[in-house]
Amino acid sequence: MCNLVSSLPAAIFLMGPTASGKTGAAVYLHSKLPVEIISVDSALVFREMNIGTAKPDAATLASAPHHLIDIIPPTSAYSAANFRSDALRLMADITARGKIPLLVGGTMLYFKALTEGMSGLPPANADIRTRLDARAALIGWPAMHEKLALIDPETAARLQPNDAQRIQRALEVFEITGEAMSSLFKKQSSEALPYQVLKIALVPSERSVLHQRIAARFDEMLKLGLVDEVKGLLSKYPALTPESTSMRCVGYRQVLEHLNGDYDVAELRDRGIFATRQLAKRQLTWLRGMEDTFELDCLQADLNSVVLEKVERFIA
Repeated sequence: MCNLVSSLPAAIFLMGPTASGKTGAAVYLHSKLPVEIISVDSALVFREMNIGTAKPDAATLASAPHHLIDIIPPTSAYSAANFRSDALRLMADITARGKIPLLVGGTMLYFKALTEGMSGLPPANADIRTRLDARAALIGWPAMHEKLALIDPETAARLQPNDAQRIQRALEVFEITGEAMSSLFKKQSSEALPYQVLKIALVPSERSVLHQRIAARFDEMLKLGLVDEVKGLLSKYPALTPESTSMRCVGYRQVLEHLNGDYDVAELRDRGIFATRQLAKRQLTWLRGMEDTFELDCLQADLNSVVLEKVERFIA
C-alpha cells in the first residue's frame, strides 16, 4: 500500500495497446474512486478528430472528464515535452484537490518522458524537416529508414520503415547534434517523478483476439464516417498535409492516401487494420520494457473489477 511505502502522493498509470479496454476501465475507476483522468494519447489532443482516434463520446466525457483531450487544432503539434509539462502541472493540481491522478493511454513515449525526464533533444528545425521531406519524396521513407539504420541502428530497429514522423525526427536530431537519438536518450538526466506510482499494463493473453477487436473497431470507424471526417478536416484546414502531425495518426494517414487516389476503400480498410495492429505491437514492446508494471489480461470478462481491486489495495 502506497502510504506505507512512501510519503509521496499516489498516482496510477493505466497503460495498454489500442483496443485493450483502457477507457472503459478508467471510466469505471472514476465512478468508484476519487480520481481525475489525464489522457496519455498523442492523437486525442487534437480537436475535431473524433472518429479515427476513438475519442470518448460527449456523454462519457461529461460523466468522466479527461484532461488533455481536445486541447489543440489539427494544424498544431504537441510533443512529449509538452505532455510532461502539462501532466506534471495537472497532477499537482489534482493532488492539491485531494484526488489521485489517473493517467490513461497508449502513447508510451509520453509515459517514458513523464517517469524518466526529457533527454534534452533539440527543438524541431523547419528547414531540416523540409529538406528531409523532400528527400523522402524522392526515395521513400523505407530508404530513409535504411539511412537512419547506418547512423542510429538502435533507434531504427524499433521503428517501422514507413514511420515517417519518427524517422524524420531521428534524422533531424542527428543533423542538429551530430549524435544518435538513442545516445542522447542514454545521457538524459533522470528527473524523478514525485509520486508513488502504480503501473497497470493491460495486455492480451491471446494476440489474435486483440486483432479481432482492432478489425471490428476500424470497421466501426468507417461505418461512423471516418472518411467524411477527414474530408471535413481538409476542407476546414487547407494547411493540413500528409506530413502534418495530426494526419500521421494511424487511420488518418490511410484515409488521406485513399482520398489521394492511391487505393480503394477495401484496401483502405486492410491498410488501416494492419497499421493499427502494428501500433499495438509497438505498444506491447514498450510495455515489456517498462519496469515495475503489474500486468492484467485485458481480455478477461471482469477486467474493470480486477483493476478496481488492484487500485483499491494500492491506495488503501
